[in-house]
Amino acid sequence: MKPFYKSPNHDFNLLHGDTFELLPQFNFKFDMIFADPPYFLSSGGISVQSGKVVCVDKGDWDKSMSQEEIDAFNLKWLSLCREKLKDNGTIWISGTYHNIFSVANSLTQLGYKILNVITWAKTNPPPNISCRYFTYSTEFVIWARKKAKVPHYYNYELMKHINDDKQMTDVWRLPAIAPWEKTCTKHPTQKPLGLLSRIIMASTKPGAWILDPFAGSSTTGIAANLLGRRFLGIEREEKFAQISKARREEIENLRTFITFKNKIPDIVKAEDTQTDCFMIQESIEERLPFLED
Repeated sequence: MKPFYKSPNHDFNLLHGDTFELLPQFNFKFDMIFADPPYFLSSGGISVQSGKVVCVDKGDWDKSMSQEEIDAFNLKWLSLCREKLKDNGTIWISGTYHNIFSVANSLTQLGYKILNVITWAKTNPPPNISCRYFTYSTEFVIWARKKAKVPHYYNYELMKHINDDKQMTDVWRLPAIAPWEKTCTKHPTQKPLGLLSRIIMASTKPGAWILDPFAGSSTTGIAANLLGRRFLGIEREEKFAQISKARREEIENLRTFITFKNKIPDIVKAEDTQTDCFMIQESIEERLPFLED
């Protein structure tokens, strides 16, 4: 299996293709998975971006489907991902009410144990231009572990530290992506680095391997590398894979790498404590064995 892109130190690996075809081709196990699957929202709706009315259609991959088709889709990819998790591994899945209930039902059906349902309350949501509904300002992120009786990793002390020494709740007030996260152009459903950084710090140790089966512009991979973790992403659309490559090459510049870390409040707070270490001390020589050089 030949990678679309591999970073110089092999901590960022990207495959171009269909995740349903590629995941069964290797047996490597990951410490954590983050997935931002299609929400199936592309049905001609409109929204506001930068003060302008725009169509919210994302692409053919996000076209509306029947509930039966959505359920089958979620069961299939979650089953494949379960096989790629270590026994003590966890998975995070983002969504809205359009798909998240199907995801939750599929997780339960497949034997995962749901740990939390995070409510991401956006501090800068787009306005509701119809003025007939409450403004949509939240998304959900389900956190689940592979097996009900195998303990998972949770960095409780770090999460408490970055939350002003109070237990962190399941409601996270975080902004959507900022302009500095779009320097290589943006994916239509791009998640902010702040959200992914918190997820990764909460549930993995430095050096962990993280999988994203719907990589998009690889925010998961950028956050992973900023935090000393390693990444494999799978992306079907070549234009988004190219954005991923450009974003990873961007942080090869040490000044940019440091600037990005300093723009993420959770990382700045976390670096004040010894409960986590972001840089892997030894050189990363371990490679995914199924990827060709």
